[in-house]
Amino acid sequence: MRTLDLAKPLDGGHNRPAWRDRLDAWMDRKLTDPGFSRWAAANVVTRWITRRRAQQVFDVMAGFVYSQVLLACVRLRILELVNESPRTLDELAQICHVPASALQRLINSAVALRLLSLRGQGRYGLGALGAPVAGHPGIRAMIEHHAVLYHDMQDPVALLRDQVSDGQMMAYWPYVETHIQDLGDTGQPQQAPRAWEQEKVSRYSQLMSASQPFVVDEVLATYSFARHQCVLDVGGGQGTFVSRLAGHAPHLKLKLFDLPQVAALAQDNFRKKSLSDRADAFGGDFLKDSLPEGADLVTLIRVAHDHPDAHVNIILRAIFKALPAGGTLLLTEPMAQASDEAPLGDAYFHFYLLAMGSGRLRTVKELSDMLVNAGFDRVDVMANAMPLQTRILVAHKK
Repeated sequence: MRTLDLAKPLDGGHNRPAWRDRLDAWMDRKLTDPGFSRWAAANVVTRWITRRRAQQVFDVMAGFVYSQVLLACVRLRILELVNESPRTLDELAQICHVPASALQRLINSAVALRLLSLRGQGRYGLGALGAPVAGHPGIRAMIEHHAVLYHDMQDPVALLRDQVSDGQMMAYWPYVETHIQDLGDTGQPQQAPRAWEQEKVSRYSQLMSASQPFVVDEVLATYSFARHQCVLDVGGGQGTFVSRLAGHAPHLKLKLFDLPQVAALAQDNFRKKSLSDRADAFGGDFLKDSLPEGADLVTLIRVAHDHPDAHVNIILRAIFKALPAGGTLLLTEPMAQASDEAPLGDAYFHFYLLAMGSGRLRTVKELSDMLVNAGFDRVDVMANAMPLQTRILVAHKK
């Protein structure tokens, strides 16, 4: 764990020397010169670089096709079928009700993408990249869900200009319909009334529950809950994290706060898992309702990046208020990389949240500044194994 130096900017490049700009300009001219490209492709020393970059550009261009190959494999259950037992093309065609001549194209593409592999005797089995998909229902649920995102990104320029008339991502998430209004001279943000539809609430809660285990595993493997007595999970959905935490740390008293409809689902899950004596779910709206008190640790898992800054500031202040002196907030979600860090999922999450119509991907520095503005006096950055899925901040109340 490292304590973030809030005085040190994490987004580098502000003091870039002039010679770097001149060098970059020279490189741009060379790399866009067809003559130089032909020379580099023919030169034995630089040929591998040219080929590698050409492959990378092709993969970026063909990425949508790759994603559709993956989606087709999920919808036809091909990865699950070959996980049960390696199968021939004819066997798969019969089970999937797809002509063998057409399915062969999908199978060949899946082999090229390492989703499938040849196993001999004309049989196909799982490939290196197909195994995680076959083994985790949450990954398959997210892949299926992305058909909604792909619909909205058919015209990315229209999406950037907010001109997608039949956007499906925004309709998928029930809470993005809320918008902040500034009333009069108070300067205090007020939220428009929320209109919740039970079907939407159940749908997004199920998706979050299916995909939550990846983040939960990171949190449980990284953070020690030994010193805490009571944990409140804000925006905790149907209780996936709380239920796992109950088994991971049997000494903890547990609370969950989410929308009334979602909290009811969570409470029912606690009852089914015999956790009612340790876990309670509270319903409310964290943009206007006070949070339950009594917890010395509050967790905020994959919540902040779904909301605009004004909403996040309200949530963080509410959490600070609910915590006792010496209390802790554990915030975990995908975060944008600073300019001096290698990019992870930034390109994906930026557009996902744009299509969703709410929230944005923030850097560690941005989130840490928001935490300090909410009242927290120290922010620690925890190193975890899979930062692509989530990064973890721990904020302390004095």
